[in-house]
Amino acid sequence: MKAIQTDKAPAAIGPYSQAIEANGLVFASGQLPINPVTGQLAEDDIQAQTRQSLLNVQAILQAAGTDLCHVVKTTVFLSDIANFGAMNEIYAQFFQSPFPARSAVAVRDLPKGALVEIEVVAAKS
Repeated sequence: MKAIQTDKAPAAIGPYSQAIEANGLVFASGQLPINPVTGQLAEDDIQAQTRQSLLNVQAILQAAGTDLCHVVKTTVFLSDIANFGAMNEIYAQFFQSPFPARSAVAVRDLPKGALVEIEVVAAKS
């Protein structure tokens, strides 16, 4: 196993790695919509927060030597399932066919009051 770390995405806020590479796959931890420069959440808007979460994922994947085109599975955690459609509009801008497998679930709360958190599994490019 190899830990992946980049300052272009928010530092882990607990005892976990931004991502782990193992057996040709990259397992990225859930990314909150935190701007890595300011340390603050993106605007209180599901689309801005989705964009920031995916930019964080993208930075981690780049540090691991892969990219969004190699994502095979995503999990999207939403604080309110009513935000699914608006989240999906931004999500669709980051992925191309063949789209990764995906689960999207509503959860009671997310850390720091975020509206979305996104984790991915990607193949090494």
